[in-house]
Amino acid sequence: MSIQLLLEQARAATASVRNLQDAKRQELLQHLAARIQENTAHIIEENKKDLERMPDGDPKKDRLLLNADRIAGLSSSLREVAGLPDPANQVLLERKLENGLFIQKKSVPLGVVGVIYESRPNVTVDVASLCIRSGNVCVLRGGSDAFYTNTALVAIIREVLELFGADVNAVQLLPVDRALVADMLSAVKYIDIIIPRGSQQLIEYVRENSRVPVIETGAGVCHTYVEQTADLPKAAAIVTNAKVSRPSVCNALDTVLVDEAVAAAFLPLVAGQLAGYEVEIYADEKAYPILQAAGYPRLFKATAEDFGREFLDFKCSVKVLNGLNEALAHIREYSSKHSEAIVTQDMALGERFLQEVDAAAVYINASTRFTDGGVFGLGAEIGISTQKLHARGPFALEKLVTEKWFVRGEGQVR
Repeated sequence: MSIQLLLEQARAATASVRNLQDAKRQELLQHLAARIQENTAHIIEENKKDLERMPDGDPKKDRLLLNADRIAGLSSSLREVAGLPDPANQVLLERKLENGLFIQKKSVPLGVVGVIYESRPNVTVDVASLCIRSGNVCVLRGGSDAFYTNTALVAIIREVLELFGADVNAVQLLPVDRALVADMLSAVKYIDIIIPRGSQQLIEYVRENSRVPVIETGAGVCHTYVEQTADLPKAAAIVTNAKVSRPSVCNALDTVLVDEAVAAAFLPLVAGQLAGYEVEIYADEKAYPILQAAGYPRLFKATAEDFGREFLDFKCSVKVLNGLNEALAHIREYSSKHSEAIVTQDMALGERFLQEVDAAAVYINASTRFTDGGVFGLGAEIGISTQKLHARGPFALEKLVTEKWFVRGEGQVR
């Protein structure tokens, strides 16, 4: 099996999408939103085939699930993206040189965007919509876990592309054969950028093996530091929300850092809330006896591996430490530079935390669960970039462009 033909078709489709008028792209996405909604029953049926192949205890199952509410959310996201301004074809700079040359710098589509992802069929729709809106082509390599769901979604997308006279190969779904991933990572002639979205293992594999430029997204080892001046009930609510509202996503909390001055009061308080969700707590040597005395039912002694670990489940680690400096040092060592939070009433310390923590999103007195392109008003997102070149934070529509210089002359030579 080879993906050569699919990649050639994707590259050839770039002109078709790029030449679609802005209003036409908006109309296309609005129509796609309606078609997704109309096909809710069919999508759920195909999704069920994937769900039945995954064990109930697998934390990725929540990521895989598409129900009526989530499909309605996909349609709503499509409409939001349709309403966003086109990030391409914007004049960023222009000037006329003394020799008469007229120079412009404009934003232009990246070209062919390759995305490798796991167990997240919503990514299929999000990426396709963002790429179409910005005049890009996407090559999608979803995981085998979501094969039936992704196939159904891409069929609907391609049907709408054809209806609007666009090249259906502007959205390509590659086979799930893992052996073909290497072909994708070496396709410098056909793919302009690769975006892995999934586990840390996937991201590291892509980064280490890709000849195509990579933007890293996805892995989130997120901390919340409860500083000694914190409003403890507020801190407990923030920690609980960050952990349990959707534990399988990258902005969910993994480690609670607690100032030892408030550990005896705070840990039983938050434990009472986490217990209702059957959260497993991996506590360090100072937190363990406090939680044990509080009678926490799912308590384990933490090992070194429990810090810097992305749990993606109803599990978290807890560490008691002394002051902001120790919290900052711990985060420097273990953070994946995704989202970090402090709960405090000392705004000077809070501002210092914002300035010194090196992460894509840093919070004072709020849950890390807000790190999301839609929540930030960017529409859908491809993922949360944890690197610093080109994009950082929610990788959304505005970042699916690069720059191009347009130079108009009348015979000038140098």
